[in-house]
Amino acid sequence: MYKKFILFLFTLLFSVMLVAQNDSTTVYKKRVLESTEIDFLMSYYEQDGNNASVTGGIGTEELWDITPTIVVAYPLNDDAVLTVDIGISAYSSASSSNLDPFDNSGASEDYDDDDDDDDDFGNRASAANEIQGSPWVASSGASAEDVWVGGSVGYSHSSDDRNFIWTGHLSFSAEYDYTSTGIGGSISKLFNEKNTELTIGAQVYVDFWNPQYPTELDSYLQAGRDLNNGYFQNIDILNQNGNIIDKSGNSGPIWNPESYSLIVDKGRNTFSTTLSFSQILSKRAQFSLSLDIVYQQGWLANPMQRVYFADKANYYVGNASSIPNYTSPENTNVFHLADDIERLPDTRFKTPLGVRFNYFINEFLTVRTYYRYYFDNWGVTSHTVNIELPIKIGSKFTLYPSFRYYTQTAADYFAPYNENLSTDEFYTSDFDLAAFNANQYGFGVSYTDIFAKAHIWKFGMKSIDLRFHKYDRSTGLTAWIVSGGVKFVMQ
Repeated sequence: MYKKFILFLFTLLFSVMLVAQNDSTTVYKKRVLESTEIDFLMSYYEQDGNNASVTGGIGTEELWDITPTIVVAYPLNDDAVLTVDIGISAYSSASSSNLDPFDNSGASEDYDDDDDDDDDFGNRASAANEIQGSPWVASSGASAEDVWVGGSVGYSHSSDDRNFIWTGHLSFSAEYDYTSTGIGGSISKLFNEKNTELTIGAQVYVDFWNPQYPTELDSYLQAGRDLNNGYFQNIDILNQNGNIIDKSGNSGPIWNPESYSLIVDKGRNTFSTTLSFSQILSKRAQFSLSLDIVYQQGWLANPMQRVYFADKANYYVGNASSIPNYTSPENTNVFHLADDIERLPDTRFKTPLGVRFNYFINEFLTVRTYYRYYFDNWGVTSHTVNIELPIKIGSKFTLYPSFRYYTQTAADYFAPYNENLSTDEFYTSDFDLAAFNANQYGFGVSYTDIFAKAHIWKFGMKSIDLRFHKYDRSTGLTAWIVSGGVKFVMQ
């Protein structure tokens, strides 16, 4: 009896061991994410410059932006994680406000119709020739401030052996004149004891414009292209010499933006695929490659951005004595009437190729390097070089000095203020499409406590991150951003 009992226990133990061995990944596998994590993120961005696109390539680019964001990662089970990302971006833009540059004039103050549009059409017409504006003075129109809201939901699933991962996500965002909906996903395969990783991804964004146009152009169409009606009825229009023109055209040329028309295709679709390869070369070195192919179709220009033609006469509204100083910030009270809005091709191919190399020097210092080459069929090519040197200070603090250099060629359709030609099919004075180079200097500090000893209710604080970056562009644009985040983990 005793021997039979020992034999039974031995058989039972052997059976359990066999089952555990055959299904060890199921019973003992580590969860992809142990518990819920919450990231609270915040950034503040500020810039200034002299090449505002809304006013045709000159004028103030002053802007500030504050962006609070919350990201929640929730483990659905051992293998799957659900991520929800919600953010708000509130900004004030001096250049965008000049969609209607006349909204800070005496006319708008005395004749405001108290609605949210950008034209105050009939009231301005009765303001006689008091209307003034300038690309160097911020207006107070509806486009002066805006709030962007956006969010995404992502799902990732890992195989039992953690060598195969697939993800999917949905996103949506909206602001004053634009909405965007996106869907995407990726698959990743790990080889060679997880030392090699290959990822393929794809994304689609379906976007729609709620077009906002420069006030003078929009009003010109509303008045049936008649300068003696509507908005311009009682407003003096000046020529380059500061003389008041005959708006009937009986005694000379008049302002006639004949190229201008409203956009018909209000959609913009973006399709992108991504291929990335990562390889751990040694205990100290890691290398990765990434290739993106992006195709865009639809209205790819910005209806808010003015264009001025070198082969057309110039016409103004405001103080005639300021015309000679129009391109100087000293001009505060005269505005150049636009010839058209930005026009660009309705398709674009973009291809960035990136290379990363990280090297662990010792327990205190790591070198992270990145290079990207970019080209598209609009004539833009660019090079980006970035280096970051994480420096470990003690067991919980890390410093992050960094430097980034960027250079690009101009798009085929770019020309500065008042240098585009009306005979061209496409044109822009957006300095983001100009030739320039830029430097960015950064510094950051992070605090990490893997044990999350500090608590708020059921959440332990896992890390705190704070970073600052300063950006300088050869065109004169300067900017800085400070960002930070706090990560909590549910315990």
